Amino acid sequence: MHATNNQMELLAVIESLKSLKEPCEVELFSDSSYVTKAINEWLPSWVKKDFAKVKNKELWQEYLRVSAPHKVHAFWVRGHDGHAENEQCDKIAKAAASALKENHEQST
Repeated sequence: MHATNNQMELLAVIESLKSLKEPCEVELFSDSSYVTKAINEWLPSWVKKDFAKVKNKELWQEYLRVSAPHKVHAFWVRGHDGHAENEQCDKIAKAAASALKENHEQST
């Protein structure tokens, strides 16, 4: 399966919210302006138009489902700019992607 960067950014948010055990106020920090702007600005109009012409409709609907019990506010941070948590997440993501690539190459 091939996924876009935007899909993976959104999937990370969805999976993070799924891990919460009770309703929370969530401060989400992301270097994805697509994710942060959608959460903070675009989603209400997308819902009104039933996601017509919106990419990743199913993922955004899943986001709405898993975020419903929570109050989520997203903050954009510049990627690769020394933000400690963002740099750590980038390292984790690169290591996971590298491991998946290596496993795939070994199995073919």
